[in-house]
Amino acid sequence: MFVDERIVTLFKRNAHHTLTYWSVFFSFGLCIAFLGPTILDLQCQTNSTLSQITWVFFAQQFCLLIGSSVGGVFKRTLFSALGALFVSALIISIIFAIIPLCNNVLVLAIAMAVSGLAMGVIDTIANIQLVTIYQKDSAVFLQALHFFIGFGALVSPLIADPFLSESGCGNHTGNGTEIMHHFRNMLRNSPIAEHNITQSHQPHEGGEEEDSNVHYAFWIMALINLPVPIAVLFLMYREQLIPCCPSGTPRLLDKDELAMETQQGAEGPDVEQKEHEAGGHGDIFSCCQNDNLRGLPVSFFMIHILGGMVLFMTDGIVGAYAGFVYTYGVAPPMSLPHKTAGYLASIFWAAITAGRLLSIPLSYRFQPVRLLMFNIAGAIVTVLMLLIFYTSSIFLFVGTCLCGLFLSSIFPCMLAYTEDILDYQGCATSVLVTSAGMGEMVMQVLVGSIIQTEGSYSFLLCGMIIACIGFILFIGLLLFHRMHRNYLTGTTKKSAMVEAPAMEQNGSAKTEQKEESASS
Repeated sequence: MFVDERIVTLFKRNAHHTLTYWSVFFSFGLCIAFLGPTILDLQCQTNSTLSQITWVFFAQQFCLLIGSSVGGVFKRTLFSALGALFVSALIISIIFAIIPLCNNVLVLAIAMAVSGLAMGVIDTIANIQLVTIYQKDSAVFLQALHFFIGFGALVSPLIADPFLSESGCGNHTGNGTEIMHHFRNMLRNSPIAEHNITQSHQPHEGGEEEDSNVHYAFWIMALINLPVPIAVLFLMYREQLIPCCPSGTPRLLDKDELAMETQQGAEGPDVEQKEHEAGGHGDIFSCCQNDNLRGLPVSFFMIHILGGMVLFMTDGIVGAYAGFVYTYGVAPPMSLPHKTAGYLASIFWAAITAGRLLSIPLSYRFQPVRLLMFNIAGAIVTVLMLLIFYTSSIFLFVGTCLCGLFLSSIFPCMLAYTEDILDYQGCATSVLVTSAGMGEMVMQVLVGSIIQTEGSYSFLLCGMIIACIGFILFIGLLLFHRMHRNYLTGTTKKSAMVEAPAMEQNGSAKTEQKEESASS
């Protein structure tokens, strides 16, 4: 078989949990991609300006970062983890339902901030739970988990596209409407029905304004997402974690686990305290306050820092490329038609989705470190080729596809790699998720400001510089991995040398006791 029987057995044993976490990540992708294509309609709905509506994006991204940072606190028990996922998925459906009622940009920003918190909690908990379940075999399942982000990010714009208005709401200047159409096309992911910018200059007959039906799209997305919190609630019911429902007769496995917990309780109350002090996965703040960190080597901390910095760079490239590839395409020297350039972001997200699907079997065949080396090097070569053939519109589409394929699986591979290095005892998941979110937010602002001042060609130059910095940081991560492995090997040898004389002393004592009993 292509997949090992052990992997299949693990999946069957944890299928309900795994499928539930995958479905929750579909909600994440559904929520992260709808703002781009609907931004013009939302601006008209809230009667806001361009500078005001951009705060909605910032509110969502900033609160997503906060949610990712503190989300690990909910993993202490299965009840708190599933409860947080249920509430977060339900919040996303509620936000979708109330967005059409937000007639003020401040109210809309608050709603998107709440959805960002929910998305951050989902991002951290789902990754941590899968790593905890599968540990050294988690790479395959993490690739599938992040595939569902791309799947949701493709579905959301496809739902919204038929309900988008072809023109503005009529209360903005022609220049402002053109900017908003440019902004929409820059961020949208849908591969169909791109709106030409020139349509925004054609006045409506009779001066009538076109009514927006985008509220139907939000309500449809709310209904599509509603089965996700129901699935989480059903998992909680199956695991007998809902207080109001009778627990019934425990399953045989539950009885065994209960016996094990009773035996552990008889050993003393120190076990839970030791587990708490041992660190493990959690939010960033609890990781930093852990007293056990004092005796750890420098390599332990550098693995966290360098792994997070690599994702800061690579996820920053993803956010910047998806956000500004349209701007680069319509500007000289490329000068693509606006409708044609609108397909670039669609191709990029489709390539990311396909790359994550392709990485599922590859992560089973190859180690995460090899996939990381190949993907980061491939991204650098692709951006370099885009710089060389900067006037070729055909290679822009080919390079966009290749860039999405290479960048797609870096995050799940890095997560599996760092957790494997740390033997699943560090706070790598929380650190990596937070660093990736921070990189996506910061790089979009940084690259956007550079493009505005230096021109469109700086877009690819920024991508090349960021990718090279990420590769250098990855080489540093490999060096500290080697140092950490040597540290663990030396610690194991010292422990063996200490235990050996003690075992010999105990053995000689037992021999003397036997000789004394035989002589008597």
